[in-house]
Amino acid sequence: MNVLVVGGSGFIGTNLSRELTDRGHDVTVMSRSPGDEDLPDDVATARGDVTAYESIEGAFEGQDAVVYLVALSPLFQPDGGNDRHFEVHTAGTRNVVDAMEAHGVDRLVHMSALGADPEGPTAYIRSKGEAEDIVTDSGVDWTIFRPSVVFGEGGEFVSFTKKLTPPGVAPLPGGGKQTRFQPIHVDDLVPMLADALEADEHVGQTYDIGGPEVLTLRDIAKLVRGDVTIVPVPMGLAGVGLKIGGSIPGFPMGGDQYRSLTFDNTAPDNDVGAFGVDTDGMTTLSSYLGVA
Repeated sequence: MNVLVVGGSGFIGTNLSRELTDRGHDVTVMSRSPGDEDLPDDVATARGDVTAYESIEGAFEGQDAVVYLVALSPLFQPDGGNDRHFEVHTAGTRNVVDAMEAHGVDRLVHMSALGADPEGPTAYIRSKGEAEDIVTDSGVDWTIFRPSVVFGEGGEFVSFTKKLTPPGVAPLPGGGKQTRFQPIHVDDLVPMLADALEADEHVGQTYDIGGPEVLTLRDIAKLVRGDVTIVPVPMGLAGVGLKIGGSIPGFPMGGDQYRSLTFDNTAPDNDVGAFGVDTDGMTTLSSYLGVA
């Protein structure tokens, strides 16, 4: 199968490209600045920006399937403000679907996010929800993944937690007890993405995907930092601080990042079983970090 991995030079994309080539597929990675230092030798590259249709359209010729992984981080305020979420996630998805339909590419695996909803509480969640509507209203055979936070070598989740949690004493909104995550290791996720491309039973399905354990932000901070003292910051005060900070050029977080801490990032009905996966065999964050 010829597979175009859009946004494939990032953390998940490089791991997925290895998985797909190991399975015998011919992979092309598309990104704005494709490099081959982290990709298998036989992976082709294409340059394109999903926000500019003309720059990506030609790469879809001759492809059998597409994986859409392009995403701005929900952990940081994007350069250009929250409108960038809609430019990249929503309009970018529209451009990819249009290019697929123009070139007769039938199969799409689309990476979304837990809680994606056009009426959701953050721009990230709303833009992902609008993108899902574009996918499900299209004429392609689609599968949607909504993972919790993904960790592993090269991922940003652990490094973000370190930035949020200084060593020694760490002030956390709500003491880190109000936000729950279900981290999944990249090596557990990418085989499911590859399976979804290969098996017709996954067409037309939306999967909420999480790891083997549910952890609060406080739990994660202690795993990452060890013997750290958590100082609770009232949620309202944290919200005011982040909203003010978000108006300062270069400040990495803002009101949306505060709002993302007011709801869980978990998959209560974890759909990993649809891929024959048992959570008991998945990698925990603590085992990845080498701590008890």
